[in-house]
Amino acid sequence: MKRTILTLTVLLLAILSTQAQDCCRDKNAAIENIMTRTSIRKYQNKAVEASKIDTLIRAAMAAPTAVNKQPWHFVVVTNRSELQQLGGNRFGLAPLAIVICGDMEKALQGPIRDFWIQDVSAATENLLLAAHAIGLGAVWTGAYPNMERCGAIANIIGTPEYIIPLCVVYAGYPDEQPAPKQKYDPAKVSYNTYGSQSE
Repeated sequence: MKRTILTLTVLLLAILSTQAQDCCRDKNAAIENIMTRTSIRKYQNKAVEASKIDTLIRAAMAAPTAVNKQPWHFVVVTNRSELQQLGGNRFGLAPLAIVICGDMEKALQGPIRDFWIQDVSAATENLLLAAHAIGLGAVWTGAYPNMERCGAIANIIGTPEYIIPLCVVYAGYPDEQPAPKQKYDPAKVSYNTYGSQSE
């Protein structure tokens, strides 16, 4: 009986150890994905599958959002004519663009209305990381607060006035492999009070 209990205990510990290792690997994979993501501006002549587009949108909508307002709207563009209008010569070969917008009918009201910018930016970063994780390349190009740019984008995709384009993310299968930029700078970190360089 004791031997059976001992055997079961050893087996249970082995299972728990394997699960812990898998958990650590998953966490390391997430950090690796963040650290190796970089902007991609050249794409293969290959369409992005609908299932992958769905994954990008789902990842974007998993972002944190103030008071859970979710003040976002995503316009997926795969039509070649609209892609060329959006990207011009620079991103005209991208097989996919996602215009990530703020929905002012869902935004908070009053002096905290601009929280929508943070919410939609968080969604955009989620989308970029998801793209990298599933083998796509992507680049974030800004629109808001350049109202001329916002207006031009709105005209192309036909959004009403209460939908404001924050940015356009171009995506596709990468046709370049730029090295990620090393951006860590300890001089830009303070501990407890501004300017303190030690914990």
